[in-house]
Amino acid sequence: MSAAPETAVTLELEPVDNERLANLCGHLDEHISLIEKRLGVAIAARGNLFNIEGEPDAVRAARRVLRQLYRQSEGEILSPATVNLQLQQSGLDEPENDDEVEVGIRTRRGMIRGRGPNQKRYLKRISDCDVSFGVGPAGTGKTFLAVACAVDALESDRVQRIVLVRPAVEAGERLGFLPGDLAQKVDPYLRPLHDALYEMLGFEKAARLTERNVIEVAPLAYMRGRTLNDAFVILDEAQNTTSEQMKMFLTRIGFGSKAVITGDLTQIDLPPKVNSGLRQAIGLLKEVEGVSTTFFDARDVVRHPIVRRIVEAYESADERND
Repeated sequence: MSAAPETAVTLELEPVDNERLANLCGHLDEHISLIEKRLGVAIAARGNLFNIEGEPDAVRAARRVLRQLYRQSEGEILSPATVNLQLQQSGLDEPENDDEVEVGIRTRRGMIRGRGPNQKRYLKRISDCDVSFGVGPAGTGKTFLAVACAVDALESDRVQRIVLVRPAVEAGERLGFLPGDLAQKVDPYLRPLHDALYEMLGFEKAARLTERNVIEVAPLAYMRGRTLNDAFVILDEAQNTTSEQMKMFLTRIGFGSKAVITGDLTQIDLPPKVNSGLRQAIGLLKEVEGVSTTFFDARDVVRHPIVRRIVEAYESADERND
């Protein structure tokens, strides 16, 4: 079998600015080393000229990453985390469709856009569909982006309220052993949703809207018997719903409402022999008009690079077991 063809290109970064070039390369060229290791290329830098060698797709990805990082270097100090996030979006793992309209969400943090093809697809589907499923491992931005979409819809008056829902399912520990009343026992399960809201809106505004019941954060059990009109509803950790609970939740959706359901099918904490409502719903609703499903995997993890490698190891083990 012949070796894969390699190519070499020279990238010229302008304007020439030695401080920005040093920022781009990092301490002892650590940023360049990250790019080389991740994309499998060799990069030789001389001034503002970067010679890149490797397989054609990897070279093109490295060139895009270097250009983007150089643009960022004008206004911020680059870090290994910044480089890894740009590598996440490099387009090497999966080609992007340039014809797709990219969805941007404006929040107090600034403009939020999808990182990589799956996040961009997810945002577009949330915008277009009444019910959207986001399925994949932790760290892929499923809940964060859903909350961002909800806040954007509220602030642009497309909905009148936000309802954030989670099943209160024990993950190896017993609620009865926790101190406090029911609300205090359940609150830790809802904390990630509170945290996302605080990041999007600020603590004071989020607390004010919660007091006015414009934002409601509640356990899934509290949804029974309700109809939610003109609302943006997010069901998080949906892998821990039963089939009956998922059906109950989906039938709460009223006129003018949008629902996003997120979950990780590798982190099911239901009792043995209890089927996940998320798994069932994905299969049952895949052909239903107005319902979309976006699957994330280890390539979409935007946390520390070690998290991606951990997720990949677990995915490989699951594939072997299957």
